[in-house]
Amino acid sequence: MTRLQFNLLPDTKQRFDKARRLQSLVFKAAIMASAVSLTLFLVMLIMVGVVQKTQLNNAAKAQNAASQRLQNIPNLEQVITIQNQLQTLVGLHQSKHITSRIFTYLSQVTPASASIGKLDMDLSTNTMGVSGNADSQKTVNTFIDTLKFTTFKIGTDDSNQTAFPSVVESAFAINPSNVSYSLDIQFDPQLFANNLLDDQGNPQEPKLSVPTLTTTRRGVNDAGNAIFKDQTGGR
Repeated sequence: MTRLQFNLLPDTKQRFDKARRLQSLVFKAAIMASAVSLTLFLVMLIMVGVVQKTQLNNAAKAQNAASQRLQNIPNLEQVITIQNQLQTLVGLHQSKHITSRIFTYLSQVTPASASIGKLDMDLSTNTMGVSGNADSQKTVNTFIDTLKFTTFKIGTDDSNQTAFPSVVESAFAINPSNVSYSLDIQFDPQLFANNLLDDQGNPQEPKLSVPTLTTTRRGVNDAGNAIFKDQTGGR
């Protein structure tokens, strides 16, 4: 015998049941989301309040232990001071001036008939004062012009630079047997620099290019014809 089943629920009742099931599903989903959020919050709280604090405490303990070990090293302050001083040696060496080059430069630019009795250098202002004797004012003028037109170059650099940008005769006097002079000279600081390098990093020294205005003392080996003499002209 065939059984027949009739749905006697009206459409309104069906919609109500469907809405109630949907509401229950949304409510359960909201509870699950809240539970997950609460769990994540608790995990983060534990990480910040417990784990991170523990890590910070451990790091502080390790730092204190390392500091204590360093303090236990005898003469640590002296060792650190010496190391710092050693690190500055390279910079100090490169910043110092090689003033001994002045003797080479003067032998190249000083006329053979002129002598130098006094030389003062001021490396802070890149100036020097030269005074001495010569056989005539013409020789002094030649000396001045030689200084003014002398150039220099470093390594393979073809660009010549003025070695003595300013040369001023500050004093002059005629003596019975000679003339005395005083010159105020400004020089390029690279002439005495200690940190000049070429393209390959090799140390370089400036090379003067002296105009052939007169015969200078370069190559003169006569001991009696010394470039430095007494200010009054005596030997």
